[in-house]
Amino acid sequence: MKAKVAVATVSGKAYFLIVNGLRERNMAFLSLIPGDSVPTEVKVVITTEKEKHLINHERILVYDSETEPDTIVNEAVKILQGKESYEKIVIGIDPGEVFGLAVLADGRVNETINCFSVQEVLNKIKNIIKDIDVSSTVVSVRIGNGVPAYKDLLETLDAALPPEVVLEIVSEAGTNRHINENKHRRGLRDIVSAIRIAGRVGYVYPRRKTDESNG
Repeated sequence: MKAKVAVATVSGKAYFLIVNGLRERNMAFLSLIPGDSVPTEVKVVITTEKEKHLINHERILVYDSETEPDTIVNEAVKILQGKESYEKIVIGIDPGEVFGLAVLADGRVNETINCFSVQEVLNKIKNIIKDIDVSSTVVSVRIGNGVPAYKDLLETLDAALPPEVVLEIVSEAGTNRHINENKHRRGLRDIVSAIRIAGRVGYVYPRRKTDESNG
């Protein structure tokens, strides 16, 4: 499959961070020198502010050192999907020693990751939603209830996330079926379970911030 994303920069640091972000999402990319002609199959070019004037393309994303690589990669994904914004973002979480996390955007899996603490989960979710307009995009976080640790996670997210974010408690029954339990595949099991949790409708947890604002 031909790459639809091009990275055009001679900045070593920017290139390293952008490319790492793309590789984490298993996205194929093409490396270009600013000023090179852009192949017709490329839908978006990622470059830096200093180099963007050298790029001749209709869709250019500018990376700067203040921006998380995830943000620019998310924008590239959105462009490749032909969307200006998403109607609904669902984040599924499989709690445990390892927290599996899956992000579904309008029903499609956009990103998966394993986290190793409640704080890491919180930081990841904050990073996912920071550039989302929650007044026009519905954001739901669905948490599996298979282990007691889900309660601590739920309380932490309730206290830290914007009140517009919907928190749901989801039954984990059957979410890890057919996944080999051997330790080398545990990370995969957590991810698959998180995807299945994201795809289920759960019990809506009453948000503390929403109750306080209504009171």
